[in-house]
Amino acid sequence: MALIINEEQQMLKESTKEFLDSKSPFSSMRELRDNDFQTYDKELWMEMVEMGWTSLTIPEKYNGLNFGYVGLGQVLEEMGRKLTASPIISTVLMSSTLINLSKNEVLKTKLFQEIMNGSKLLTLAHEEGKHHNSNSLDTLISNEKDFFVLNGKKNFVIDGSVSDYLIVSAKDESDSNTLIVLVDANANGIKFNHKVHMDSRTYSDITFNNVKIEKDNFLSSNGDGFSILDKTFDIARIGLASEMLGSIQEAFEITMTYLKEREQFGVKIGSFQALQHRSALMFGEIELCKSIVLKALQSIDSNDSNLSKHASLAKAKLGLVFKLVSNEAVQMHGGIGVTDDADIGFFLKRARVIQRILGDSNYHLDRLAKINNY
Repeated sequence: MALIINEEQQMLKESTKEFLDSKSPFSSMRELRDNDFQTYDKELWMEMVEMGWTSLTIPEKYNGLNFGYVGLGQVLEEMGRKLTASPIISTVLMSSTLINLSKNEVLKTKLFQEIMNGSKLLTLAHEEGKHHNSNSLDTLISNEKDFFVLNGKKNFVIDGSVSDYLIVSAKDESDSNTLIVLVDANANGIKFNHKVHMDSRTYSDITFNNVKIEKDNFLSSNGDGFSILDKTFDIARIGLASEMLGSIQEAFEITMTYLKEREQFGVKIGSFQALQHRSALMFGEIELCKSIVLKALQSIDSNDSNLSKHASLAKAKLGLVFKLVSNEAVQMHGGIGVTDDADIGFFLKRARVIQRILGDSNYHLDRLAKINNY
């Protein structure tokens, strides 16, 4: 498959760029931060809903657009350029993906409708330790005759402070199978501890204490919980890599513009050979990243058997390059790069957080080695 996007995907990318240039400049992110770290702009989100972004990956059977993940990747890339804060990662990329893999048709029909019209927000609650581990689960679900009970704790839940529903992973107390259950965020027995990380976005630690679960609220069935989670994580990692690609390109372009304008010793600093060499290295790395991300997105839509390999390659490479480019961008700006007057510092902060979501570069390099039998 050629590493290019088709005409419709290009049109979506261009319309997304035009929309975000107008509706989501860097000043919008600053406003959310300065307004007691608001998670997202509700009016902007509803405009995104009207643009059809929440429907992109939902099948036509449920009145979705079924546009595919290459299309969603273009939206995420452009949002990465503007560092746009919205529930699209938690609700669309993660939750819609997991719901689509479920066999619970009643929940799928209900939730997809609520996601597409923007009336409900969802997030996936899985992490339990200090680092990502897709196999480690201590949260338990026990059977209490006519209903089930959920107990445990989840960390680093994206948009947990604003989500209406929580999709929670847990172990079946009776047989240790992985279960996935939908929980109302307002249910009795749930306690939230919201935290603001260095990218100015809010993440939640959530405790579940004897939370009652109805039998119809399970998104997993017949032991398929682990496989659903595994594929959801891989798709989400590729989506995160798409966002990082946009941020990397924007940080690089901002820096190149600065090198052409800033003068030192009577000349533009872009004429310094040392900075030219460093810029050339970044350019080459970014071109590699473009191909890696697009190939990974295509592997989702084509149901490629090597999805896990493409996902870990994308997440590992983009995490490393985002760190490189954000570091270099701040250094090339000099002291002003770490002040609030410059936008470039926000890319460095976002890089430190997003590269740890669903496994950092070291995690995925190790995973790649294991996939290749090293």
